[in-house]
Amino acid sequence: MKKRILISACLLGVGCRYDGASKAYPGVERLMERYELIPVCPEQMGGLPTPRDPAERQGERVSTRSGKDVTEAYRRGAAEALRLAEAFSCTAAVLKERSPSCGKGEIYDGSFSRTLIPGSGVTAELLAHQGIRVLGESELGELEAEY
Repeated sequence: MKKRILISACLLGVGCRYDGASKAYPGVERLMERYELIPVCPEQMGGLPTPRDPAERQGERVSTRSGKDVTEAYRRGAAEALRLAEAFSCTAAVLKERSPSCGKGEIYDGSFSRTLIPGSGVTAELLAHQGIRVLGESELGELEAEY
């Protein structure tokens, strides 16, 4: 039986990003040979529509460019992603870098100026806190090397 890992649905080519687009990532296909992938989109799972106003994390809050606080939707989505990770016994997650929900280690600063700061998205932070290994798409090679 293959190990299971969570993966941001947009990296698989699902048009679930804020702008309705995907961010299909080369190399994800190789993961499918070794792992069972469990797709997640925390923003949609938290009840946000697609397309939606772009959002960025500002400390513990997440706000849209128009100023709407969407923190609770991001928290709900993170909780649902964790629930799936636990239900499928996932020990790792490959998430979309720089996202206010999925980013790991570096996210936009909340000014909508494309300025990056150290930090993680709401989902990445929750998963890591619960002991699930979180990787960004640029770190796929780490999973391939372990197999």
